[in-house]
Amino acid sequence: MLTMSAGTVLAANTLERIRDRQTIVFAYRDGAAPFSFKDRDNRVRGYSVELCSRVAEAIQRQRKLADLKVEWIPVDADNRIETVAAGRADAECGTTTITLSRMERVDFSVPIFVDGAALAVRAQSPVQRLVDLKGRRVAVIRGTTTERALVAALDIAEAKATVVPVTKPEEGAAAVREGRADAYAGDRLVLTQILLRSADTALAVLPDDFSFEPYGIVVRRDDPDFRLAVNRALVAIYKRGDIDAIFQHWLAPIGKPSALVNAMFYLNALPD
Repeated sequence: MLTMSAGTVLAANTLERIRDRQTIVFAYRDGAAPFSFKDRDNRVRGYSVELCSRVAEAIQRQRKLADLKVEWIPVDADNRIETVAAGRADAECGTTTITLSRMERVDFSVPIFVDGAALAVRAQSPVQRLVDLKGRRVAVIRGTTTERALVAALDIAEAKATVVPVTKPEEGAAAVREGRADAYAGDRLVLTQILLRSADTALAVLPDDFSFEPYGIVVRRDDPDFRLAVNRALVAIYKRGDIDAIFQHWLAPIGKPSALVNAMFYLNALPD
């Protein structure tokens, strides 16, 4: 009789559970457009959401399932990691940055996007660099890698500022617009999307980034079979060039893929 570790049992159970339930459960970050959000028709959509949907289709083919239902459950910055670690979702699709500290609790797919954290300020604001936040107030979503990077960057710049915690990007932008904060720190693409979506001329995104944010799909830790299935699906999307159409559909209005993003797709088109 083989003795299997708890991690091995869990790994086997993930794909088996999907097969037995004929259902895969994805968590998604609501309000994180264009990566993940719920539209007016109550449909979960976005760049990360489409990639996860493609993963589900690939798993259905791999496991030869006649039918596979996809369920979506909303999460926020505070509970997204725990939702996957506790098994309430099979994976999380949003804007979660791959970090070593998070790998103590969960695992990640190959990167699906690379972004940087920046500051949104009022137009004509005296805040034009991170150091200008000294003695001022800066909003940021609590519990995120952006918050940790912001605190570290402020410390390096010797710019002591008051951090104003918010729960979602729109709340951070509103805090700046209404004068409750001098800046809002967030992922550059999300900040740009907020400005484009609202045609907001009251705010501007500063040109300098203060952190590096590689996004990945969150999966359970010590679950190599399921992680491999997810990665096989993503790598196939990169190698076939399907990622170009997905990127164009969701992210083209914000700008062309950067050299860093193109390099990420190229380097993760791994051989089989």
